[in-house]
Amino acid sequence: MPLNTTINEKFRNAFEQKCFQLIIEGYKTALTEKVVQLDWNENDISQELYEKIDKNPKRLKWNISVNREHFLPNNTRKIQGFADKLPRIDLRMTNIYKLFEYKCFCEAKRLKENDSKLKRAYIKEGINRYLSKKYPIGCMLGYLLEGKTNKTVDGINSLLTKDKRENEILKLKSNKLLKSYYESNHSKIGVLKHLIFDFTSISN
Repeated sequence: MPLNTTINEKFRNAFEQKCFQLIIEGYKTALTEKVVQLDWNENDISQELYEKIDKNPKRLKWNISVNREHFLPNNTRKIQGFADKLPRIDLRMTNIYKLFEYKCFCEAKRLKENDSKLKRAYIKEGINRYLSKKYPIGCMLGYLLEGKTNKTVDGINSLLTKDKRENEILKLKSNKLLKSYYESNHSKIGVLKHLIFDFTSISN
């Protein structure tokens, strides 16, 4: 690997870790403030996290910009109304350093332990959109609103196994910022990272 490519990869990884730190700190602040409600829609929670990230002074220190509901260009024919039909991803964070632009994309989905429909949507409308390249490589955010994290992830993995995708199951990995951090491996895109945010304690 050429030296400049190696250095660029190091910067990209460091940028991603800073993005994860901003997201996770936003999640922890939302928990402390008990602002998120368990009946909120996915976009409501994403908006709250966006506001927390935007207000975090570390974002300015690290020169990271953030926006929600980012439109992604594709090969859609450019006729009247085409822009409204472009795919959107929930969060995008960017940083420009020495003519390189680094981007971190996050797609979010609500989750409940006993709701197979939500777990199926996590796969179909989340993971699969990364695999199809509809979304640039990024990470998944799971908003757990009911049940236990491990059992919910077990449910997602059961659905993947049922679909003969047992090689793609989510595996718990060590992360100093978040206990519920998972990774899945996919032949088309490599590693996909999953941050599961447990909001169930808000009801206590």
